[in-house]
Amino acid sequence: MQDDFPHESETFHEPETPQAHAPRTGLSRDPGTGPARDPGTGRPRPPRREFKARGSFVERCTGCNLPMLNCLCPYRVQARSYARVWLLTHSMEHFKPTNTGRLIQDVLPDTEVFTWYRTAPDERLLALLDDKRFAPFVVFPDDQPDYAERVVDIDAVTESRAAGRIPVYLLLDGTWRQARRIFRKSPYLDALPVLPLRTERLTRYRLRKPASSSHLCTAEVAAELLRQGGDENAALALDDYFDAFNECYAASRRFEKIEAPTAAMRRLLASQA
Repeated sequence: MQDDFPHESETFHEPETPQAHAPRTGLSRDPGTGPARDPGTGRPRPPRREFKARGSFVERCTGCNLPMLNCLCPYRVQARSYARVWLLTHSMEHFKPTNTGRLIQDVLPDTEVFTWYRTAPDERLLALLDDKRFAPFVVFPDDQPDYAERVVDIDAVTESRAAGRIPVYLLLDGTWRQARRIFRKSPYLDALPVLPLRTERLTRYRLRKPASSSHLCTAEVAAELLRQGGDENAALALDDYFDAFNECYAASRRFEKIEAPTAAMRRLLASQA
């Protein structure tokens, strides 16, 4: 079964404040609001409306952005992988505390995060795409004939590693509609090989409703690619961290305090010792 790679469903809950992720992404500008001027025209952007939405008054941890009732910070671990993950994230995705792309950055410190703007590609991303040390693969389904000649399988990742290059999984982080728009409206991605994720794995994500159980969220996609590419330890750490995130957030929505750590939480705690 092939994952259609829509990442997360288009229905989301509890948007977060725009400032919540600025320290985590390392971006030089607010990833939620973007630059003060439109990247394409240079004209000043109007100020954002006052933030009022479901969940806007929830007391959140400044470290993990989860409700304080079940903070994720005690379970945070870091792992090393040979392959890298780069996230090309739709600007609206930064507002969603249910976004799982940020979990990848927590676990894999070499993760790069770029905000997608249709008219103004990130200059740092363009520079890294030209860096011969890296072998980037844009992760996207092979469901259209017009780019069939670019489609590769996981063996291409192994081959790039054997050639001394660093494989990179470039994930289009957003809803399925947003991801397809990023893929189609970003000419600088046109020269990259397309790596579809082929897996029998079903999603365990419970915070947004997927169109199908075969539609994995962003963190699950990254974990599965890491596993298939030979970075098993990093994949296991990310999987456990994702499970802890899933449990903490779901319990907080029910206003329940997790009293006994789950199996995944216990493994994360043990790995910190």
